Amino acid sequence: MPDVNYYRVENENAGRRLDVFLAGESPDLSRSHIQKLIEEGLVTVNGGPARAGYRVKAGDEVLVEIPPPRELAVLPEDIPLDIFYEDGDVIVINKPRGMVAHPAEGNYSGTLVNALLYHCRDLSGVNGVLRPGIVHRLDKDTSGLIMVAKNDRAHLDLARQLQDRRVTRRYIALAHGGFKEDRGTVDAPIGRHPRDRQRMAVVAGGRRAVTHYTVRERFGQYTLLELKLETGRTHQIRVHMAHLGHPLVGDLKYGPARPHFGLQGQFLHAAVLGFVHPGTGEYLEFIAPLPEELQRVLDKLRVDQK
Repeated sequence: MPDVNYYRVENENAGRRLDVFLAGESPDLSRSHIQKLIEEGLVTVNGGPARAGYRVKAGDEVLVEIPPPRELAVLPEDIPLDIFYEDGDVIVINKPRGMVAHPAEGNYSGTLVNALLYHCRDLSGVNGVLRPGIVHRLDKDTSGLIMVAKNDRAHLDLARQLQDRRVTRRYIALAHGGFKEDRGTVDAPIGRHPRDRQRMAVVAGGRRAVTHYTVRERFGQYTLLELKLETGRTHQIRVHMAHLGHPLVGDLKYGPARPHFGLQGQFLHAAVLGFVHPGTGEYLEFIAPLPEELQRVLDKLRVDQK
């Protein structure tokens, strides 16, 4: 049976958009979820349908019907996980290279979600059927730390921290070429590539994207970088580094069309993840070492440089 929530608009909320009003009254529902409920006719005002942009009036009676979660179409799979932290609200995983984060066309098994469903059994459903608990994402060939919510309240809290840029995310990457400066910032909008819809690019009218980088080691033709994300656009680091003329080593999509050092995928690792715990309010920060495959590349470069 669906849940039905009743709200009566008081004077202080008069004039607000319906979706904004409901988002303020229902902290467990995201604004996008509320808009979807409105589009599906599951929200009524004074007994009749209403648009998301309707300006509520004092005395309006609003009913919100929340359907039960849809049955998950993805099966749990007993896949080992490298767990850095877990409690009743959140789990932090060190995702290996080559693992897809969530199911999509052509990848409905062997994903992080399949593994989490087997391990947790109680993931947040706020982000849809195929992405339970996933608050942010890592590309298939990007290794490192990813946080996953175990209930809707935690999911919304962590998502807001990401939106407000309060989550610490630092990456280690190996890029082609030498950098003259020791640090810098790329502030360039990212959107779909105008000719190749499978790629992203720096484009006019794209969403603002900001990446800060610091040089950690120089190896002649290669540079080891530490990067800090201020925003979180699709393929942001890969696109920004390619935009600078320094694509990531192993990135066949945005860099040279041949493998380097035998890598299958880009040299990119989510090394540091920090956030405020959605239940306790404590700041937590985790550090994941480079996977062996990437560490071997660095060891070789250091030996060759001597």
